Amino acid sequence: MKVLGIDSSGMVATVAVVEDTQMLAEYTINYKKTHSQTLLPMLDEVAKMIELDLNTIDAIAVAAGPGSFTGLRIGSATAKGLGLALKKPLVSVPTLEGIAYNFCGSEKVICPMMDARRSQVYTGIYEFQENTLKVMEDQMAVPVEEVLEKLNQTGREVILAGDGVPVYLELIKKNLKVPYLLAPAHLNRQRAGAVAVLGIQYAKEGKLESAMEHQPDYLRLSQAERERAQKQARKENV
Repeated sequence: MKVLGIDSSGMVATVAVVEDTQMLAEYTINYKKTHSQTLLPMLDEVAKMIELDLNTIDAIAVAAGPGSFTGLRIGSATAKGLGLALKKPLVSVPTLEGIAYNFCGSEKVICPMMDARRSQVYTGIYEFQENTLKVMEDQMAVPVEEVLEKLNQTGREVILAGDGVPVYLELIKKNLKVPYLLAPAHLNRQRAGAVAVLGIQYAKEGKLESAMEHQPDYLRLSQAERERAQKQARKENV
């Protein structure tokens, strides 16, 4: 099975092609350019380098959220457009599961943290059982102290990854009581290779959707939606 993986849920833009147990290509950029400028050129470059006919892929795996609202929309629109044009199904891969899968085979607890602003992180808690990713705490948007307390309750050593870790590192050092490791640079951000591998697994489990069905999972309201709801609440209370 050949799957195209896409992740633009954060600062990182990344695309990959995985066929069965082999990663044919991965292109990852973590730089201050908008994903709308980089994602399709990256995909085009990958296709040229491995002489890929996009019609030969079986599915498109996309990081479905949470993450940057703009980044998720760009990734979703790219995946949906390709899915419609190529008549291929999509596989939604939770962003945090994609990050956690970088540590496949680890016996430690894995906790990705993405900066969600407003003193919160997008996070989840995971472990591997016989090389299969298991969800201990599903994706959530919470204050960093809350997830640190959940980690303390596990009593187990934890691997921390994601762009939220450096942002809240002082809080982590102060409040995390269990042993922890900070993921190394080549594993601590989103990678489309992991998204594609999970996409193959989830596709085999029947977790496919059409391009028209796919929607990002923002996990919480955007700032514009929050402000609109607040204005509406004030009007109703007048």
